Amino acid sequence: MSWGTDQQGYGQNRGYDNDYSNYGYEYGQQLYPAQQAYPPEPYPQQYVDHGQVDYGQVDYGQQEYVTPAVNDTKETEPPETAHPESAPEIAPESAPKAKKPAGRDRYFDTLRAVALVRVVTYHTFGWAWAGMVFPSMGIMFALAGTLMAKSLERPALKVIRSRVRRLLPPFWFWGFFVVVAMMVHDWMPGWQIVFWVVPLGDPPGNAWGEQAWEILWYLRTYLWFVLLSPVLLRTFRLAPVAVLLLSLAPIVVFHYLWEPPDNRFGNGLTDLATFLFCWVLGFAHREGVLQRLKPALVVLLSLAAIGFGGWYAFSHQAETGSYDLDDIPLAQAFWSAGFVTLLMYAKAHFEIDFAGLTRHKRLDRIVTIFNARAVTLYLWHEIALILAVPLIDQFWNVPAFEKYLPLESQWFMFGVGWVLIAVFILLCGWVEDVAAKKKPKLLP
Repeated sequence: MSWGTDQQGYGQNRGYDNDYSNYGYEYGQQLYPAQQAYPPEPYPQQYVDHGQVDYGQVDYGQQEYVTPAVNDTKETEPPETAHPESAPEIAPESAPKAKKPAGRDRYFDTLRAVALVRVVTYHTFGWAWAGMVFPSMGIMFALAGTLMAKSLERPALKVIRSRVRRLLPPFWFWGFFVVVAMMVHDWMPGWQIVFWVVPLGDPPGNAWGEQAWEILWYLRTYLWFVLLSPVLLRTFRLAPVAVLLLSLAPIVVFHYLWEPPDNRFGNGLTDLATFLFCWVLGFAHREGVLQRLKPALVVLLSLAAIGFGGWYAFSHQAETGSYDLDDIPLAQAFWSAGFVTLLMYAKAHFEIDFAGLTRHKRLDRIVTIFNARAVTLYLWHEIALILAVPLIDQFWNVPAFEKYLPLESQWFMFGVGWVLIAVFILLCGWVEDVAAKKKPKLLP
């Protein structure tokens, strides 16, 4: 997003129990009362990436060599799809040819789509190693930072207003159903319900709806990064490399010198510190800083960060009961920093664009839909997984299903979950079009 996640708490007493048999939870939640036994789950945080820009003509590249995108005034998070403008009619031979506008960068689009798939996979199976194989949330924050840096070529207030406008309507639409459902199940909100209007802090809720609302840490963190970006970008431009490296300092301070309180304020600070490097790394890509760095230095520092993050995660399992990065903010920050730096540097150095993806029409179409509906997919995927459990229970009443379908398999639930996600995209995705001031469509 750039969107778009993507939780469980980190290692500061915000985790959940360590039973990872069903669903997974990702980083960033404060501790709440234990969830009901049905449906079970281990658990991004994992969100989506969530915020994107207008899907029409988006420029992900560095300023030095990428043609500015068309429709830049519409660029915002989360991603929207729009077909490129129609080609102008053939001009007389004497007239200069119109320059072809920059299109979508399919490398970044593919990264975001894979990140969303990884989020759903983790929340289904709860695999602790999933975050190491592909740190989805760090990737989505880096992509969002790149897009934010480009957007800030326009007036900052206009950009922030546009981003907030694109994010909140899908959140309100989703939140209406979640809040009403929790109220039906004996929940009565207090003044904290204001966080269901503007999620600058973790919205309140009861244990019954915890699996649905705890993913909102990503939207909260993304929203704060959007608000802080004008200042962050100015600071970054003063000393790009130094600021990028120092962006890991807050999480080190929070871990070794001062631990934030276990409340909305503390959770927000921890999540911002954990992914600050990834967001600023997006600035570095957009500003062309990565392209100027020496490959050996980038690879060495990236591997060092990955090594430290992995070492810390595995050597501190006794504290969290798992090596899951989502439970250990310090390990998450360094592992994501190294991993995402390699991905972004590969893009800048080798100019990877995945343009060949367009030859695979179906796959390209899936990537397009995932990017255009990143917020919808992120918000509704947990509800889809929740509903998959009672739906599969009904299959046991059909003898043919009981005999021929693997109803006990987590993989079967994974498949049913994706079917329900597709339904939610069709039923609810149009809200993203309305938020973008576009004509609502079932599919982009």
